[in-house]
Parts: sequence; structure tokens; C-alpha cells
Amino acid sequence: MAKLKYNRKGRLLFTREMKKDYTILAPMMAPIHFHLMIDVLRNCGYKFELLDTNGPNIVQEGLKYVHNDACYPAVLVIGQFIDALHSGKYDVNKTALVITQTGGGCRASNYIHLLRKALKKAGLEQVPVISLNLSFLERDPGFHVTLPMIRKFIAAMVYGDVLVLLRNQTEAYETEKGETNRKVEKWSKHLTSLFNAGKGLSLTQVKENLHEMVKDFAAIPIQKVPKVKVGIVGEIYVKYSALGNNNLEQFLRDQDCEVNVPGLMNFGLFKVDNRLEDIKLYGGNPLKYFFVNILMNYLVRMQNIMIEAVRSEPRYQPPEPYAHTKSLIKNVIGYGDKMGEGWLLTAEMLELSEQGYENIVCAQPFGCLPNHISGKGMIHRIKAIDPKSNIVPIDYDPSATRVNQENRIKLMLAVAREKLQKETGAGSF
Repeated sequence: MAKLKYNRKGRLLFTREMKKDYTILAPMMAPIHFHLMIDVLRNCGYKFELLDTNGPNIVQEGLKYVHNDACYPAVLVIGQFIDALHSGKYDVNKTALVITQTGGGCRASNYIHLLRKALKKAGLEQVPVISLNLSFLERDPGFHVTLPMIRKFIAAMVYGDVLVLLRNQTEAYETEKGETNRKVEKWSKHLTSLFNAGKGLSLTQVKENLHEMVKDFAAIPIQKVPKVKVGIVGEIYVKYSALGNNNLEQFLRDQDCEVNVPGLMNFGLFKVDNRLEDIKLYGGNPLKYFFVNILMNYLVRMQNIMIEAVRSEPRYQPPEPYAHTKSLIKNVIGYGDKMGEGWLLTAEMLELSEQGYENIVCAQPFGCLPNHISGKGMIHRIKAIDPKSNIVPIDYDPSATRVNQENRIKLMLAVAREKLQKETGAGSF
């Protein structure tokens, strides 16, 4: 066991010595993206493991150590960590945990403190917790976010977004069941091998790989038939996490729907753009603005490459550029609304409806006030702007039953199917 070291405030540090033989556990959210990102971290010399555990015991573990008034994602993430440490699979004296920290007004910034409090209560104070952040909130001698690492993360995010988009727009219509998921697995492995060789990261290489990827998926035989198209929005964790939304994506696929889950790229752009908007609205350091603007422009270039690649095959519908998404909420909600998903949540619903995914599930986790304001609170306004939108807010919390959630979604789908039947003149779906 490495010698434990603390900073001046008494926080347990992740040291350079720990980097050699400690396993770092990361919570699951978006499987395709996170597997690629974990590969990036492993490539940087860290022993990372992504937790894919699920089940009711995780909720119960979370409720033991987190107050039930805390937001639902905090209960799940902390519950998944404690459940893993109690499983006997890991040496708790050689295990660390990592969690993202945005530094914003959302309570997600405080997950790390709730997690340390939970570890103390569980008698696991010797387990260090690493903050993965770009705001210089916490630093550890044994873990550093570097510019090459950020570059790899951005590439992984772009590849993940395109893989999810291609899967969702192909799988719903494939003639041979399972072929799309085999392509996803094939490309995930290929991208991992590229990352390990230090390849696939430059703008040119990303462009080439994305075009090849799109072409490969477009070769899958499909039968295009009318289907209900459903978009998923909400608080970022329950939007992507099957653990957080009771496997919502698979449920919708089982209902014979085409699913659209907006990618992580717009969320990344939104978070970086917020720093620029803060300086525009309230003033700030011009030097900071200069460097943040460089990152913003790099992300925009990456998104443009992604959109161009998807557009190269007429079969696929690409996401809209960030600037267009942002323009949709002008005079609808303020750009200063940036807590949690902020105005982006409203914009994603407007964009989905504009693209033909007017049937929308808005995933609302218990305890997420920003999400309820920018999500559920804006539904009436969105319907006034776009009357065809068919939005259902679904609450996810420890006491909500899956049956009730799915029944409410089925009511929304019944309306969608009736409309589709009238538009296509086909039989019942």
C-alpha cells in the first residue's frame, strides 16, 4: 500500500507512486464514448477500469450514503462506486476513483465532496478521489490533464458521437439483425488500436476515419419503412446512462422506434462557449478569452468535419452546427441560463423537432432544478413555437416505478403512431 499523503486542507492526494499500481475506477454514462475515453486514459499510462454494473443494489448502496434529497445521478454514481468497492473485486488499498467536476452552479460540482463523505461513512477513507476537470479546481501529483490528453478526448468524443448516430439511424431499419452493432464493435476496436499507436487524432486523420466509417455503415442493407422517430434529451447523466434512465434507448427500440440522442459535442461546445459568454456578459480576463476562443474554434472545426462526413451519405441525417442550435433559442431563453444543461436543453428539443424527431422524451432526474426549468418548464413555450412537438417529461428517482415511466412513454408513442398513420396512409404500427 502506497503511503497516504494529504494536502494542507487535509484532502487525500493521488500521488505519483499510486499511478504505478492503483486501479482507477470510473462510473459509466455513455458506453460507446466512455470506452473510447477510457482507452485514451490507459494510453496515457493510467490503469483505468470502467464500471458497467447495474441493478437495484446500486440504488440502495447510494441511498445508504447519500441523502435522498440529493439529485438522483449523485445517488447512482456514488452507489455504483461503493458497490464496486464492497464487491471484493478490488483491493481497496490500491484503488482510486475518478469523477468529473464542472465548477458550475449545478450540484454536479459537489458530487466529489458527497463521494468523499460517503467513503468516510463506509470506512473507505483510504480510497483517493480524483477530480477530472478543466477549471483547476483540484490537482493531484499523480494525475494531470494535459493538452495531448484533451486532444485525444475531443477525438474520442467526435468518434463516439458519429458511432451513436450511425448506429441509431441504421439499426432501426437493418435487414439482418445485429449487423449494425457488429459494426460498432468493429470500429470501437479499430479506434482503440489507432489511439494506442498515437494515430487517428489529427484533423486530417479524423476526417479520413469518419468518412470511411460512414461509408462502411452505409453498406449495411436496410429496409426504409415509416417508423416513429423519438428524441431523448434531459440532464446529461440520465440522458445517456441506461442505469439512470432504466434502459430507455433499448425500450424505445423494442417499441420499433428510431431513436435520436443528441451527441456530446454540442454539450462540450456549450460548456466552452459559456466561458466566452460569461466574459461578454460580465467582463473578464482578455487573455482567458483568447485561449478559450482557440479551444472553441478547434471544437467547431471538429464538428464541421463530423457533419461533413455524415452528410457524405444521403442515407444519414447529420446534426446541425452548434451556431444553428444556439440560434434556435434566441428570444426564447437567455444565453446566460447555463446551470446544468441550461439553454442547450431547450435548444436540443427545438432542433430535434425541426429535424423530424418531434416526439421527445425529456428525462428529468429528481433534485435537478436547472433541468426542470430549462426542460419541463420550457415545454409549453416550445409547443407554442412548434405545435407538432410531442414532448413527455419523465421523472427518474429512487421511488419512481419503471412501469409508470414506460406507460407514460407509451401514451406519447400512441399519439405519435396515430399521427404517423394519418401521414403515411399505412396500417397500424
